[in-house]
Amino acid sequence: MKIEKNITGQTPEGVDVELYTLTSNDGMEVKITNIGATITSIRTPDRNGNLGQVVLGFDDPLTYLSKEYLDCGFFFGATVGRYANRIALGKFAIDNKQYQLEVNNGPNHLHGGTGSFNTKIWQSTQFESESRVGVSMTYTSPNMENGYPGTLSVTVVFTLNATNELSINYQAKTDKKTIVNLTNHSYFNLAGVGNVLDTEVSFAASRYTPKDDTNIPTGDVESVKGTALDFIMPHKIGERIGYYDDGYDHNLVIDGTAGELRQAAEAYDPRSGRTLQFLTTEPGFQFYTAYYLGGQFEREGLKFDRFGGFCFEAQHYPDSPNKPQFPSTLLKQGETYTQTTIYRFGVRK
Repeated sequence: MKIEKNITGQTPEGVDVELYTLTSNDGMEVKITNIGATITSIRTPDRNGNLGQVVLGFDDPLTYLSKEYLDCGFFFGATVGRYANRIALGKFAIDNKQYQLEVNNGPNHLHGGTGSFNTKIWQSTQFESESRVGVSMTYTSPNMENGYPGTLSVTVVFTLNATNELSINYQAKTDKKTIVNLTNHSYFNLAGVGNVLDTEVSFAASRYTPKDDTNIPTGDVESVKGTALDFIMPHKIGERIGYYDDGYDHNLVIDGTAGELRQAAEAYDPRSGRTLQFLTTEPGFQFYTAYYLGGQFEREGLKFDRFGGFCFEAQHYPDSPNKPQFPSTLLKQGETYTQTTIYRFGVRK
């Protein structure tokens, strides 16, 4: 196990851009930058032992701050906050006080708004041992940043272990009541080429939250049985994707007890043999299949086209602050928000 730190440049404000490379004993490699606490690269072995890129992203971290990229709103590999996913009309209330957030996704607020966590420079500390390597990243979001109350102190710890598990541990504290919903927005392509329509996925999620035509949950929780979201048994992503006009972009309710680490989903690419198990303590996850990618960017000859990746975004449900029947995203003074998510990579021969 080893970790290397490189300074790859400076922001326009003169702040060093850091890129950490985490490497396991059998060669798996993860790269993380302090811009947005972002996973820029994950390279894992295929069934023949050949390393290949399995996430969408950029080799030059400064690209994550470019206007061309930020205007697209893709969030490749970023830490998303303060609130991942959508809040209806950008409105919520705490103790009968109304708050108005930026409306940046149709009529709704999405992923913390413009200039959210993915654009911030995080403070970083690396660590290593014989069995694991990683980097801890911290950011303090001031009171009313992007319209959110409370000064929020956030720590995200990325750890790669000897069995090719990448774990992400989150903690957050506030000095005033606020709402918090954090996630990582990596786009996976286990083949490393082409689209993900032949990737097989299965979910430990027998329910989902139906949504309206602006992607806001209706407030109901329904069975996936008889829908194109029924992945209790494995199905190829492309098998029923045409049922939805813009592919999959849905919140699944994970079976089991929220707060306990449990498997939420698994993916298998038959071309490479690569597998991905996704575990989390969160109550749900967003399954997104990158409908809005349009070939604007590429890396290593792979154009980031429609359905060029899929996301397993651990989360509380969208619009939870306005849905009291959903698990709460309220964080109070003296409390600590915690989350653990694990991406476990492997192969089938």
